[in-house]
Amino acid sequence: MIKIRKSEDRGHINMGWLDTRHTFSFGDYHDPAHVNFRHLRVINDDIVAPGQGFGMHEHRDMEIITYVIEGQLEHKDSLGHGAVIRPGEVQRMSAGRGIAHSEFNPSRTEAVRLLQIWIFPEKRGLDPSWDQKEFPIAKRRNRLGLLASPDEADGSLKVHQDVRLYAATLDAGAEVSHALDPQRYAWVQVARGGVELNGQQLSEGDGAAVSGETRLTIRSKDGAEFLLFDLS
Repeated sequence: MIKIRKSEDRGHINMGWLDTRHTFSFGDYHDPAHVNFRHLRVINDDIVAPGQGFGMHEHRDMEIITYVIEGQLEHKDSLGHGAVIRPGEVQRMSAGRGIAHSEFNPSRTEAVRLLQIWIFPEKRGLDPSWDQKEFPIAKRRNRLGLLASPDEADGSLKVHQDVRLYAATLDAGAEVSHALDPQRYAWVQVARGGVELNGQQLSEGDGAAVSGETRLTIRSKDGAEFLLFDLS
């Protein structure tokens, strides 16, 4: 079964410096029908204006992944880390017992668009930690590239949950497939362009909750970029 979450049905808040769309309930946006999907708690599609960003604030007991689609984002945290995230790089932060961080757009002229993803951890009270790695877009062009997993397979970032996060960039007419265990679930989130998921059309910003499927076939007519979560 595939249940589509249309882009236009997401929560939408425009604060001027931040234009954000919430796939699941977040902050002042609450939709009891869309609070989470399995371990996946948040997918925020954020556009941050030049020179603006999120000031230092704290999180606890959440796995937080930042995926930049366009532009760049500067990270700082209470553990002493600092880095700039660009397309082709992915950041993972395990909030655990508590971590404070800020995320700013360092550009004076260009907005940054990103997906911020929250995943429930396998247990509370973990040691807070941070990591960032490069996953070249060229290496996941027309193929699924593993970005995060509980066992760091294929050089992926470690997440403390039974979740595997993949991404792919498809050329026009390209297709990829993913075998899904009958006892597992999936979420597909379209970052750019449009795809056909097992015969169903998804546009930019759309998401899809998947259950009871054993194979996902994803193709794009005109080119696309998407994330795929394989979830217990």
